[in-house]
Amino acid sequence: MLLTITTTHSPATDLGFLLHKHPGRFQSYDLSFGRAHVFYSEASEARCSACLLLDVDPVGIVRGRGAGEGLLAQYVNDRPYAASSFLSVAIAQVLGSALQGRCQVRPDLAQSPIPLEARLDVLPVRGGESFLRAVFEPIGYEVEATRHTLDDRFPEWGDSPYFSVRLRRETTLAELLSHLYVLIPVFDNAKHYYIGPDEMEKLLARGAGWLANHPERETIARRYLKFQPGLYRQALARLVQEEQPAEADGEAESPRPADRVEEVLEGPIRLHDQRIGAVLAAIRATGARRVLDLGCGEGRLLRELINDRQFEEIVGLDVSIRSLEIARDRLKLDRMPEKQAARMKLIHGSLTYRDRRLEGFDAAAVVEVIEHLDPSRLSAFERVLFEHARPGTIVLTTPNREYNATWADVGSDRLRHPDHRFEWSRREFAEWAEGIAGRFGYAVRFQPIGPEDEALGPPTQMGIFQRV
Repeated sequence: MLLTITTTHSPATDLGFLLHKHPGRFQSYDLSFGRAHVFYSEASEARCSACLLLDVDPVGIVRGRGAGEGLLAQYVNDRPYAASSFLSVAIAQVLGSALQGRCQVRPDLAQSPIPLEARLDVLPVRGGESFLRAVFEPIGYEVEATRHTLDDRFPEWGDSPYFSVRLRRETTLAELLSHLYVLIPVFDNAKHYYIGPDEMEKLLARGAGWLANHPERETIARRYLKFQPGLYRQALARLVQEEQPAEADGEAESPRPADRVEEVLEGPIRLHDQRIGAVLAAIRATGARRVLDLGCGEGRLLRELINDRQFEEIVGLDVSIRSLEIARDRLKLDRMPEKQAARMKLIHGSLTYRDRRLEGFDAAAVVEVIEHLDPSRLSAFERVLFEHARPGTIVLTTPNREYNATWADVGSDRLRHPDHRFEWSRREFAEWAEGIAGRFGYAVRFQPIGPEDEALGPPTQMGIFQRV
């Protein structure tokens, strides 16, 4: 795999000082999984390009020489050719001083933004070009991506996840390398070594100053930490603290940022985990075999359903293609045994239009979805789910607006999430649910989720509808 860094800063050969690598030398370094080579493809005062070539030993990593937790089971794989966590390790070990922003000869230059271009040949992007741009463009990069076909001789085979990528921005070399160090494994969505608390500290250190405000920070953190929920929650909580400005003396608390996710608010009481557990238990208790997850998002409930052998057919539907891509990656559907993967299907669709694909199921879950619908579309949603899809059981959760008063940064007059169109009190939810149940032939019972306040009730309210 090859990383090329180019500058047109004048004189461009100053890049050698920043990298601590002389433009006139070819240098090689032994690593636990192969060798790294640094050389310059061009070096003039007008333009200078430094190359980091990583020669991964595929036989060595299969036999376990330095491959850590993520041993690869086959001698033939893409690790010698595709940018991955191996390249991140090489950046840290071979270009460590540049990554740290240290340069004794030119300390002023190390701290100064200069025009830089990074080229990666090739980068596996699980999520496609849209995800590539969604990650790099918010931090100021101009992105040029060329997708490769699986085989030029057989274009009918379609596109591969591999891209040649150029990134351009005026920035410091240390910042560019920090972005690459963190994000290359995120795109590949795999790491070759054990992920523990130290890896979370690396993410926070290399993400300082840019990750806290990044619109894709949740996806970046999850993928970087290989979807380990405990580490992810800690990292996200600390990122939120970094994002929140310090309260000035005598001033009211700063308003909640528009992009703050409801999950962060609920994190201290792990409400999300309780919600998923309650929904899963309610569905299991019905004996359902064929289950819908409507508004499945990034697949959190789907992951629990696929791990339970009671469920023989599982369909996740969402209006967001991007969310479905993330769910597919999180679930690792392409790596599952064929028989297990056949139980799961992800489909794109809307809950306000009749869809015959949703008919005939034993149970449906609608978890924290309804409050994202415009009130004018509620009647369409009701008919799609209760009249046409008509599963045997519907488990639906939604926030209890009364409980918002317990959170200082929300209060009784504000909604819990910037995308919520409404939030119901317990009485309002009960009136709606009982009206719907009576109209479409269901019986409904209610169950609280989360720590229940004596006066305000629980943070989440759940309705379990059983078809009569």
